[in-house]
This record gives sequence, C-alpha cells and structure tokens, in this order.
Amino acid sequence: MEAVQAAVRKAIIGQDGAIRYSLVAILCNQHALIEGVPGLGKTLLARTLAATLGCEFKRIQFTPDLMPADITGTNVFNLGRNEFSLLKGPLFTTFLLADEINRAPAKTQSALLESMQERTVTIDRESYRLSPNFTVFATQNPIESEGTYPLPEAQKDRFMLKISMTWPEKDDELALARRSLGGEAPELVLLRGEIPVCLTEPELAGLRDALALVNVSEALMEYAVAVVRRTRTDDAILVGAGPRATQSLLRAARAWAALSGRDFVSPDDIRSIALPVLEHRLLLRPESELEGVRASETLDRILHEVPVPR
Repeated sequence: MEAVQAAVRKAIIGQDGAIRYSLVAILCNQHALIEGVPGLGKTLLARTLAATLGCEFKRIQFTPDLMPADITGTNVFNLGRNEFSLLKGPLFTTFLLADEINRAPAKTQSALLESMQERTVTIDRESYRLSPNFTVFATQNPIESEGTYPLPEAQKDRFMLKISMTWPEKDDELALARRSLGGEAPELVLLRGEIPVCLTEPELAGLRDALALVNVSEALMEYAVAVVRRTRTDDAILVGAGPRATQSLLRAARAWAALSGRDFVSPDDIRSIALPVLEHRLLLRPESELEGVRASETLDRILHEVPVPR
C-alpha cells in the first residue's frame, strides 16, 4: 500500500488525507464519495487510483438528461440473428468513476443502488453479476446548486466514506503550478502511462483477507457503537447514523490501523476515521442549520463527549 501511495503522488500533489481515505475504501472493498470545489483534482484522483490498481476503468459523466438505461445497458434486437442481445452499459467494469453524480435525477442515481450494494445489474428482469471488486468513486461539488439533485439518504448510506478535498497548502500549490508549465503536469503523467500498476486483483484480495489479522478489542467495539448511537440522541441531529455506519466505522478503523503498520486498532484510529464515515449519514435539524451548526462540528463534540476506553 505504501507503493500505491507513492504511485498516486506522481499525479496528485498534496491531498495526503484524501489519498489515504481512498485507500481505506479500496481496502475495505467499499465505495467513496469525493466532495470538493471544482479544480481540486477529484476526477484525477479517481483515475490515478484505477491506474495503480491496473483494473478496468470506466467513467460516467452524470447530466440531468442521463437515463438509467444509459448506465446499465439494454437489450437490442439483432436483425442478423433474429434475437435480442445485451448491449452492456458502463456499469460493467471494475472501477467506476461517477463524475458529478448529483447532476443526475434520482431515477438515474437509484440505478446505481443495486450495483453498489449487491454488485449486480438487472436489465429486463435478468440479473447480471459484476466483478467482486466493483468499486464506485463518485464526485460532487458542494457549492453548485443550480441543476443538481441532492443524493437520497439511502444512496449516501451506501458510500462508506465521504472524502472532502480542500484547498492545497501554499507549497503544494506552488509545486503544482511549476509542474503544470512543463512536461510533468499531472494529467500528462497519467496520459503517458507513467503511473505504475502496483497491485493485481488477487493481491488486493489477499490484502483484504489480511485485515482480519488486525485486532479490534471488545472495549473499542463498544466505543464505536456508543459514538454511533450518540448521533441518534443528539439535540442538533434529526436523523442519526444507522447500524451500517457502525460496521463501516469499525472496518475503516481496521484499515486505517493497517495503513499505519499496526495489527491492532486504537481509539485514535476510530476518531481519525469517524468524520468521513459518519458526516454524510447525518441529517441536522432545520433549526440547527439555521443557527449555522455543521455536521462536522457536531461530530467533533460527540467524540469529545463519549468516554474513550482506557
């Protein structure tokens, strides 16, 4: 995984937190939602990750007129053979980039739900199985509201993490500016195929199996459950996180510990991963939003209020 991180940094300057959170989602065989203002490299990050994994990659640019059949595929009548044949859509891949997912209407967004949860696609009442490594990385811009459709709560819950990409530090932005004027621009590095393939699919499966060797104590399981349950009773939150969030929190903490080179999970691992796992699953009360309360601030307060096991 260190080799994967080094390869990703050939194209992505800074954004170390986003890179590491992305690797957590991949190690856990889950999906991730990348959020940030335009120009931060959200699409580039997903494309670079797919290149390091050496897997089949497809991209869907979500638009308001995109229909479910455009992404799942459809049966087309073949005049030569006098029968229907399946024309597969871009969902039939291993690594899918759903670009600007909140620009498509709910009907099209919901077409992703089955593939994300069951890793199958149903077309004309016939189900087709996707790759067991099928992964969705979706991007969305938080500041644009015109022509966008908020993701349904059920779909947001399918994303293990919401990765927030922020402005780069001054030195990183300066380094990016220098590279963009020469032959080492990140997009050119990716286009020329200079991102090495660091993992095969069998090796990735072996890494995921190895996560079972990372120990999670009973006290830490109780701590994670207490944090998630606390979101359901907080005065600022209308709808808290569900049981799927508890499972995601523990699995993500285990991957975070493994990326840190440890075979045990600490309370700091859970606290480090809690925000990207839980924030997008919370629905604040209208009066809290009017007062300017943010989900991240509420989570930070909850993490300080729930006793940490010793």
